[in-house]
Amino acid sequence: MKIYPTAYSRSKNILIIAAVALIYCSCKGSAPAADTGEAAGPVTETPVKVTTIDQSSLTNYIELNATSSFLQKNFVKANAIGYIQKVNAQIGHYVNKGEVLFTIKTKEAQSIGNSINILDTTFKFSGVNKIKASEHGYITQLNHQLGDYVQDGEQLAVISDRSSFVFIMQLPYELRGSVSNNQDVLLTLPDGTKLNGNVASFMPAVDTLSQTQGVVIKVNTSTQIPENLVARARIVKTAKTNTISLPNSAILSNETQTEFWVMKLINANTAVKTPVKKGIESGDRVEIISPKFSGQDKIIISGNYGLADTAKVKIVQ
Repeated sequence: MKIYPTAYSRSKNILIIAAVALIYCSCKGSAPAADTGEAAGPVTETPVKVTTIDQSSLTNYIELNATSSFLQKNFVKANAIGYIQKVNAQIGHYVNKGEVLFTIKTKEAQSIGNSINILDTTFKFSGVNKIKASEHGYITQLNHQLGDYVQDGEQLAVISDRSSFVFIMQLPYELRGSVSNNQDVLLTLPDGTKLNGNVASFMPAVDTLSQTQGVVIKVNTSTQIPENLVARARIVKTAKTNTISLPNSAILSNETQTEFWVMKLINANTAVKTPVKKGIESGDRVEIISPKFSGQDKIIISGNYGLADTAKVKIVQ
């Protein structure tokens, strides 16, 4: 007996064939998407330069202004009322102790002349007084010239005592603990001349507005240095030996400079962000307190700005 398919069976077969065809077409259409993903370009590698740590001595300096000054000034004064008859002083000239600077003829001698000597030859009256320098130094002020009439005790000149020549450095009081007596100081004059000095004493007062304290720096030099010359004084604040450091270009930070890090290579082409704790800075070197890097660690010094954590890099010469 021959059995013919019913309408229901035919409809069922048609639906199955249509479903198979739809699945086939879907799989065939999705193939290009998979191929597109596989055909994507290679990951970009940022060209960078690297360095390793350095173990050396680092020194942190304080640089402040220091002004030349004569602490002791000697005033040359007249010892009689009369006329200046002779002047051996000029501004800027160096004079020795006991050297005659002025000769004064009293007004009585100027008026009477040699009348008394004519009356009595044994009297030997001249009425001339010699004014001598009381200390070695430079004449920085001259108040009278030849022929001037002066009173007893009137100032004739000012001698800046050479032995009292110093530089006065204005030290912010918060840095007072970094400077001590007899500490060495390097002074650099505006013309590039360098002088070695040492801290002699501290002024007993602090400036009200700037809150700075005067520090007296003695220098040993035979060169004549003018007063009120401003020099740069360099004082060692902190010194460390055999400490780990990196170039300043290797250190990155956030906008507020509260966090610091470096980009360290973990393999040939991958750099990771490594937080660090800084110490003292000297020139273009920065002390690294932590972590403890080894001599084989490679740290990026160029091309590191803006790199993300685990960035792909390429080392260039």
